[in-house]
Amino acid sequence: MSASNFHCIGFAPSIDHGCTHIILGSMPSVASLEAQQYYAHPQNRFWPLMARILEHAPSAPARYEDRLAMLLRHHIALWDSIAFCDRKGSLDSDIKNEQGNDFAALFAKYPNIHTVCFNGGKSFQCFKKYNQPLLSHSDIHFHQMPSTSPANARWNLEKLESAWKIPLNF
Repeated sequence: MSASNFHCIGFAPSIDHGCTHIILGSMPSVASLEAQQYYAHPQNRFWPLMARILEHAPSAPARYEDRLAMLLRHHIALWDSIAFCDRKGSLDSDIKNEQGNDFAALFAKYPNIHTVCFNGGKSFQCFKKYNQPLLSHSDIHFHQMPSTSPANARWNLEKLESAWKIPLNF
């Protein structure tokens, strides 16, 4: 690893046995890693988007625990495709030396999951690289979704909501 890169270690999944859907990011941003919270960057649209879709609320719950509980109430798990990597900054394009999470084990432990939503292209790319055989499972549906990252400025909140509603069945 070069001196300009930082070793990033992802979080444990937010999941329970009632989950039927899982949303996968790539690797938490610098702000998220520092806060130890998924999607902690204030400009990321993930939490406002989920509040709009799942609970028809104008904003997400303020407390992180309540945000995770909102997803679990709607049977949605949250994790990342990457377990750890080297990266300077928060851009997915700067991810190097990544290692994928073990989704075969996760799906075996949580067999009710039937829908996987990738929050952005890097998440799908890494999942595919490390979990290719899982993509052929006919009982699991995979959806590559537009990123909620502020770097994806082409997609406003309304466009994101229209796209994300479909695989979340809302």
